[in-house]
Amino acid sequence: MSTGTDHIIKSYDTELGRLTAEIVRMGELSVKQLEAAIDVVERRDERAAQRVVDNDDTIDQMEQDISHDVVRLLALRAPMAGDLRNVFAALRTAADIERIGDYAANVAKRSIPLSMVAPVRPAAGLEHLARLAATGVRDVLTAYQERDAERAHAVWKNDTVLDEAYTGYFRQLLTYMMEDPRNITPCTHLLFMAKNIERIGDHATNIAENVWFQVNGEPLQAQRKKLDQTASAEFSGLATKPDRP
Repeated sequence: MSTGTDHIIKSYDTELGRLTAEIVRMGELSVKQLEAAIDVVERRDERAAQRVVDNDDTIDQMEQDISHDVVRLLALRAPMAGDLRNVFAALRTAADIERIGDYAANVAKRSIPLSMVAPVRPAAGLEHLARLAATGVRDVLTAYQERDAERAHAVWKNDTVLDEAYTGYFRQLLTYMMEDPRNITPCTHLLFMAKNIERIGDHATNIAENVWFQVNGEPLQAQRKKLDQTASAEFSGLATKPDRP
């Protein structure tokens, strides 16, 4: 015979499971946005790029809906301890995914003026950065869905691979700009696009930290090695800040 408490627990678990599935769906949509943005860069398709930008509204709305559901869950179920960590992890993860969607839209937005100038060879390097970022986001979404702290920790550590790739690409673009002033405008767009992709990796590590805390009840204590060197003195005059929507 089930009790009222059993019913409340089952209801909470059902709602949390639905919320988790919706967050994972939102995360997958953000990754597809990034992949679509890279595709329009390669095809130099302005209309398709604008569609990617416009589709960011869907992710924004999903984040608002999830935030509303989290508040409702807090009000109706009053979760405690570990359950409360699950709820706050959902809220934080949704916020990070919303930012990932914003950065993907920024890449698509930058591709529009980029398509109006002559193609430059380094544009192909964006795909490698995007593939690394997309892999990190998908892996951390799996870690979040499965409450897998070790998998989340692996994503957290592997962000250095994206940092190193971004730094190498940054240097390549600067060299290309110095070789021919006509490359300055397109390469400047590529610099901003690359920085937005690097920031997507940072948000994947944020989600990884949330998963670790969600599972273990304590923050990651290790200092993550940061290998993005573009803000060093060598690049102080040219380092980019990510676009803001």
